[in-house]
Amino acid sequence: MRKLSLLILSTLLTFTAYAEIAETAAIDKVFSQWDHPGSPGASVGVIKDGELIFSGGYGMANLEYDIPNSSKSVFRIGSTSKQFTAASIILLVEKGKISLSDTLNQFFPDFPDYAKTITISHLLNHTSGIRDYLTLADLSGKRSDDYYTDDDIMHWLINQQQTNFNPGDEFLYSNSGYWLLGQIVEHVSGINMAEFAQREIFEPLAMNHTHFHNDHNQIVKNRASGYVPSGENQYEISMTTLDMIGDGGIFTSVEDIKKWDDAYYNNKVFSKKFWSMMTKRGQLNSGEVIDYASGLFLGEYKGLKMISHGGSFVGFRANLIRFPEQKFSVVVFANRGDANPTRMAFQVADIFLKNDYEENNSADKAKESVAVEIELNPAELENVLVLYWNDERSDSRKIYIKDNKLIFSLNENREFNLTAIGNNKFVATGVPFEMNVAFYSDEQSRNIMAVTINGDTPVLSVGYKPASYKRQELNKFEGSYFNNELNVSYVLKVEHEELKLFVNNRSYSPLTTVMNDLFVNNQVGAFKFERDSTGRITGFKLAAGRVKNLTFSRL
Repeated sequence: MRKLSLLILSTLLTFTAYAEIAETAAIDKVFSQWDHPGSPGASVGVIKDGELIFSGGYGMANLEYDIPNSSKSVFRIGSTSKQFTAASIILLVEKGKISLSDTLNQFFPDFPDYAKTITISHLLNHTSGIRDYLTLADLSGKRSDDYYTDDDIMHWLINQQQTNFNPGDEFLYSNSGYWLLGQIVEHVSGINMAEFAQREIFEPLAMNHTHFHNDHNQIVKNRASGYVPSGENQYEISMTTLDMIGDGGIFTSVEDIKKWDDAYYNNKVFSKKFWSMMTKRGQLNSGEVIDYASGLFLGEYKGLKMISHGGSFVGFRANLIRFPEQKFSVVVFANRGDANPTRMAFQVADIFLKNDYEENNSADKAKESVAVEIELNPAELENVLVLYWNDERSDSRKIYIKDNKLIFSLNENREFNLTAIGNNKFVATGVPFEMNVAFYSDEQSRNIMAVTINGDTPVLSVGYKPASYKRQELNKFEGSYFNNELNVSYVLKVEHEELKLFVNNRSYSPLTTVMNDLFVNNQVGAFKFERDSTGRITGFKLAAGRVKNLTFSRL
């Protein structure tokens, strides 16, 4: 009997070891492209039922000293930090120091009147309409390696005479909102948020290698350096001297972030009420509930509930993805600017959760049978093969045929194949999400393209034919244009039949014509020119992603 028991135990141990080896090999394959001494890479963690069942490093944390990445390597995690800023705010709410309905002007009365209608809740959920300070810095002519301070940011934000939209009307991601939340923590607690979070979050959780990095001169043990590719198998250091925290700024490791993940399931440090507030979705003025809570995206992946947030800054990329019902999380911290940690985290999740997904092989096959590629006749797609403009997002998309395939083009570097699944209905292939595209004509006989991502509300774009300006007409756009909110001038000159942009005497790429009086610049954004009653150009409004309607007046 004892021999039989030992045989059974041996068999079980062999099976367990085999399963671990199989999963490890599959994870290794996901990151194999980085797993060599000459490449930066990533640190990866898999957490199941409170255990770090897998942790490993790929590539190098430091190329100069040949130090490899490991689960102890400390990474800058960019916007994945936002949940810790939100946590600091929620802790102050629990202590009765502030309320989610408190308004921005209560803390910073120098803001324009719109601050009276912006609440802490708006800031937490990216529904404030506050313009993004990183975009404002770019638009002011600052380079990525220029230095500026918290005082500069506050000056820029207070100078903004309007918001992107009325507070609560829309969701638009804004780093300014979370930077302001960090300032509120300091204003209320009397200490910098780095110190507050250290005392209230990191020390109670024994996250001994985690901190808000508000001093770029600070020495960080086990720090991974950030890199960007500069050629084939060549890299440059990509770090920053900026000391802003709130919207980002956390330095941490896989082993430390596991302790934060544990805290979600137990209430030893943070209460159930705390996590309930942290995961309460934002709501727009219309009543629509959004997928964003306090520094966290709440959604689904293959039928499973998911809580996540990614981060991207200088040479670092990060994502923490949690499947709460499975008590399963994946962490990917990368120290290379070309990494896609979200896609890789999902690939790792797929290894472990494939039996939990609602989708099964038969469903996948059914989808594949529907999405059969058909021979495309260009003549039949004449009304589809055009340029499309989305005014709200100020972006252009191109649909064209290449090698007998329909191509959806974001820009020269990002293109997807569209596979026909019905009459003027297509699905994108080669993208890490479900993307459906439909084409039709509206009541005004305009060509409309509707793009639906993961079943969300379709984004509609209108077909257009680009305007064409001769040099004599382009000359009318020449001149200096000034924005007093950023105290910056943009100069437009015609060179080689192109309208060139200069900011702070630095040349930018040419403006490309979209429609009459509407141009785009791939470094800045969309320029919508305005005219007076005589037809003279008086200025333009600039839309640049997270900044809308920035007004420039012609000098």
